[in-house]
Amino acid sequence: MIFAAIFAAICLGVAITGFVSLGGLTDPTAIEDAKGFAWFWAFLGTIALALGLLAWRISPRPEEGEDG
Repeated sequence: MIFAAIFAAICLGVAITGFVSLGGLTDPTAIEDAKGFAWFWAFLGTIALALGLLAWRISPRPEEGEDG
């Protein structure tokens, strides 16, 4: 779960950097390529977040009042 959060943060950071850097590009082909690159990393970050939340949700937890 922790690794999923770290991986998601890295992926989303790369995606944000990709989207922010679009302003410096002038070639339409390079802009489309950069958008695809940024969306790919945003997708990876979203999947990592979803899998981390799923792992947290299905992990066993001790019941209230249970010793141990």
